[in-house]
Amino acid sequence: MMLHKKHMALMLAGALAIVPIAACSTDGGDNKKTDTAANGTDKKKKQEVSITILDRGQVASDEGTYESNRVTKYINEKSGINVKWVPVVRTQSTQKMNTLIAAGEAPDLMWEFGRDYMSTLKDQGAIQPIDDYIEKYSTSYKNYLKAHPELKPYTMFDGKTYIATSARGVDAIANHAMWIRQDWLDKLGLKTPTTMDELMTVMRAFKDKDPDGNGKNDTLGAAFNFNYNGIVQAMFAAHSGLWYLENDKMVKGNFTDRYTDVLSLLKTMFDESLVDKEYITDKNYQKERQLLVTGKAGVYFSSWNIAAEYRELKQNVPDAKLVPLEPVSTKYGKFGLFQEPPANKLIVFNKNMKDPEAAVKLLDWMIDKNWFDVRFGQEGVHYKLVNGVPQAIDAEKNKKELLYAPEYAVLDQYSPKPEDFAVMAAQDAISQEYAKIQGESLKVAMKNKFRRDIPFNPTFPELSETATAFTPLAEEIETKVITGGNQYNASWGIEQLRKEWKRLGGDNVDKLAQQWYEKNLKGK
Repeated sequence: MMLHKKHMALMLAGALAIVPIAACSTDGGDNKKTDTAANGTDKKKKQEVSITILDRGQVASDEGTYESNRVTKYINEKSGINVKWVPVVRTQSTQKMNTLIAAGEAPDLMWEFGRDYMSTLKDQGAIQPIDDYIEKYSTSYKNYLKAHPELKPYTMFDGKTYIATSARGVDAIANHAMWIRQDWLDKLGLKTPTTMDELMTVMRAFKDKDPDGNGKNDTLGAAFNFNYNGIVQAMFAAHSGLWYLENDKMVKGNFTDRYTDVLSLLKTMFDESLVDKEYITDKNYQKERQLLVTGKAGVYFSSWNIAAEYRELKQNVPDAKLVPLEPVSTKYGKFGLFQEPPANKLIVFNKNMKDPEAAVKLLDWMIDKNWFDVRFGQEGVHYKLVNGVPQAIDAEKNKKELLYAPEYAVLDQYSPKPEDFAVMAAQDAISQEYAKIQGESLKVAMKNKFRRDIPFNPTFPELSETATAFTPLAEEIETKVITGGNQYNASWGIEQLRKEWKRLGGDNVDKLAQQWYEKNLKGK
């Protein structure tokens, strides 16, 4: 529900299969070890580097594992570097990296999407500056940075470069989104909602007026994935993972007055059964997904690109018409849904790494066009080029072989245009239908600017410690508000949140956050 969860937009493959991987060698790029027996001469051993990879459970068993598959073999063969990939489960990535660091077993390179976490690693002395390495060993990445000065603020701490990154494409800046069953609106004679009151009216109708026409009371106003809370928060400009400027004063999102409205809306949705009440325990949101793809939910709070869900819905309910829905306005105005900052994956160098030259060589190799083959696979097998755009040959084949591929391109320059999707998609009817809607969804996702008052959150140890202690307490309080009926209301919830923050030393954190803002961002 927070910032780090955006990254499911990377499931850009799905039915469109726009993720790739070029042909791979059969030997998997094994190290060429010293061999003097045959001719008395030494063969140079390949450089080695280790790096994390997010494990999203997308590698099919016959594709291999996150450590070894067609993508890893291709990279090893073509880059000339023996790359060891260290999987970290996506939902526990930072915990796993912390464990590896504490045990002295962390890989040479580690990456995540959150700058806050990288700041913590810097404060702990777990990572090192990389300015000298880039200057000494890099060519392609060094030139890329010169062409993208907007990335510089996201890579630096204390005047030194600690992070390597590349710019997000527009498809990766867009993230959260809403969808609505247009066919249900039409059947019930309803207009597309533009305000929160209208949206609630529509969802009540979807629940009560049998929009699927089966004579049963079995439809819901909405279903959602892990972006649900973040979407509601964004429409009220009260994102719990961000800091806002209120009269030039730093205020954490869940302590704004607007957050009371967030809790109130989530509670109303639950109390009126506009959503499935079991979602509180549906940690992987699989039941929520089923509600959408089986045609039982009228609104879907999720991501701008839902290729796999769309395909399944059309297979189950061929007449369904699911279309993108703009964020609706509230009494505070109209705000865009969550959009990512311009920096993509944030890569840091372990302070104990053995071969920084190999690490930089890998980054150079990746940014210098090779990311394309890592993402899109082998021409003639996974895609054919149409006006320079890779067109999927077989959606199902690519879904299996390439769905997991994009994140191995730790640096890339991918940024598709909305009109590219129809070209990239496979030629089957559902893929082509979705490609047109996907292009529209991207436009809708970027139409309204997401409110981000400062480019990135403050980072300092006191904040990290307090936030770590506060998060589980906040979740408990908010669950009570949402599920507790008349016993707990939104006003009680916001009061309790502020009380717990204060008890944990939040007043001092707020003071330090204000000082951080005035030192680092104000007037700049």
